[in-house]
Amino acid sequence: MDLFAAVDLRAGRAVRLVEGDFGRETAYTDDPVGVARRFAEGGAPWIHVVDLDAARTGEPTNRAVIEAIVAAVTVPVQVGGGVRRVEDAAALFAVGVTRVVVGTAAVSDPEVVGAIAGRWPGRVAVGLDHRDGEVQVRGWTEGGGRRVAELIPEVLDAGASAVIVTDIRRDGRLAGPDVVGLAGLLETTGAPLVASGGIAGSDDLRLLASVRSGGQGLAGAIVGRALYEGQLTVEEAVAACGAMDPGGPA
Repeated sequence: MDLFAAVDLRAGRAVRLVEGDFGRETAYTDDPVGVARRFAEGGAPWIHVVDLDAARTGEPTNRAVIEAIVAAVTVPVQVGGGVRRVEDAAALFAVGVTRVVVGTAAVSDPEVVGAIAGRWPGRVAVGLDHRDGEVQVRGWTEGGGRRVAELIPEVLDAGASAVIVTDIRRDGRLAGPDVVGLAGLLETTGAPLVASGGIAGSDDLRLLASVRSGGQGLAGAIVGRALYEGQLTVEEAVAACGAMDPGGPA
């Protein structure tokens, strides 16, 4: 299971939201590039960037910061937020992004996923952010009218290389991930799932790393607030992601 160290951008700063609420923002630093560099130097195999402004408005206001992050690290960078057209993906790939994450468009205009995957195979993931199983769109401000479990097979058929599942009610709260829900989705879909939301420390990551169905585990876990607030280090997170059972050796 890979660690995806998160850098969420709003107005050029590294921030975190609570439960997807833009009114409950914690701004951590005006130097998100430095944060990404430290995560990479600490051993994070991926940097996961979300352009929160673009997620809500569709406007790529943090594109220059994203480009600077890509230039500053040697590990792959995955970027989501506002990727609603093939042109949006092309612009991010042009600055060196390894994989883009399609969220809103995967629900409202699913052909976009297939178009991006057809042109850049293996380089598009789909982000399904949900409240109680219902997918939310446009920066978590609107209900999408679809269920996560029914959408996963559709986006895989369209060419998604991974599916990021975010439990919005847990996101940013350090309340623990939805291990049971993720295990159920893995069992029913067999999808390469990346867990997001609620991860507070190494124990949570070891629990996620222990999830198995037919010999398959989760593909990754996104960690943000816990890293910023010192709940664990990148090195500890990477070790926990490699654990095969709760409390077992990394």
